[in-house]
Amino acid sequence: MSIITLTTDYGLKDHFVGSLKGKILSEYPDASIVDISHYIDPFNTVEASYILGASYSSFPKGTVHLIGVDMEFNKENQHIVMQWNDHYFIAADNGILSILSQKIVPQKIVTINIHDRLQNDATDIDVFVKVACHIAKGGLLNVIGKELKSIKQVTDLQSVVADDGNSLKGYVIYIDHFGNVVTNISKKQFLEVAKGRPYEIVLKTKNIKTILPNYSAIASSDKYPIKYYEGEKLAIFNEAGFLEIAIFRSNPSKVGSANSLLGLNYRDAITIKFV
Repeated sequence: MSIITLTTDYGLKDHFVGSLKGKILSEYPDASIVDISHYIDPFNTVEASYILGASYSSFPKGTVHLIGVDMEFNKENQHIVMQWNDHYFIAADNGILSILSQKIVPQKIVTINIHDRLQNDATDIDVFVKVACHIAKGGLLNVIGKELKSIKQVTDLQSVVADDGNSLKGYVIYIDHFGNVVTNISKKQFLEVAKGRPYEIVLKTKNIKTILPNYSAIASSDKYPIKYYEGEKLAIFNEAGFLEIAIFRSNPSKVGSANSLLGLNYRDAITIKFV
């Protein structure tokens, strides 16, 4: 089974996702297509990278991941394929893949060079579909691209440690369906900086002094039912390994969430102070 995943900012109102799947099946009828997300904020490469980093490892080795976010071929964004951790990622060189490759060194990167082999009216997505199907069928990267030594790096929204080592500053990079706020502070980085010291997550409201192992750990007393703690703010390291700030059992459409109640939005700074 050859799996091709799709991560785009197309949404589902228009025909784009359906047409994309039709193009893949026309090129490779045996492909197994899986949607990761089509609700990436338009052109938001940081969000796309987070979603991919959180989901790719759920798929078998050899899976091909097609990323349709800010993908237009131009003088700043060439088209590339990265073989990374035994998966294949097809994207524009717009920084999405550099965020992933900070964790594990890529096995191979190529810049796609088949544009002139396609019809004159071929679109960017036609190029990605051609490449995705080629790889899914077992094709080699050097057939569709020229090896590349480096890719565009993202310098924006990087988590940083203060010069004195007493604070760690990160940023909100994603807000999920529940209104939970995900930062780019990883558990690994936190542990390296904390070194067992007490800490506080600085918020506009009351600070958080404990990062819990899971959501329900907010129910710290046996005297009260879990429902008693609904609406309490908390912090955990989520399944992707990043610091997440949440409201316990929040409902964004009815009672609010960490996003709305705590006033935390995309790109907002989050600081952890160590004492």
